[in-house]
Amino acid sequence: MSDLANVFDGITTAIHTIEPQLSPETDPQNLMTVESVQKVLNRSRASVYRYANTDALILNPPFDHTRLNPESRQHKEDPLMFHPNEVARFAQDVLGIKQVTIEISQSPETLTHQLLRQVLEELKIIRELIEKSPEP
Repeated sequence: MSDLANVFDGITTAIHTIEPQLSPETDPQNLMTVESVQKVLNRSRASVYRYANTDALILNPPFDHTRLNPESRQHKEDPLMFHPNEVARFAQDVLGIKQVTIEISQSPETLTHQLLRQVLEELKIIRELIEKSPEP
């Protein structure tokens, strides 16, 4: 296989690696944003932030059963994301909401995801043409 084909193979592998991160259907955890939690709990955005177990000095504080515990973050700039089971636990145990229903709806495919799919298809065609062409 030529060097050009190896480059396309590497790009195709990179796109396959990125693709699951962009696709909500493949996200096994289906984490919730602050806005989603706000709607489920019927509370203000400020209330959700007051409930959240965050600390200005500690990136990922230890679990606190009296607070709404977000998922671990890599950087302080990362948005707070919550697991649906944690939101349900907090609503029942701390807020005293007896019946909690959390529905996770899939967001539509983004323009970036569509473009990546098109690039991947073009790369596959180019790779096939390279593999079919005789090597010099």
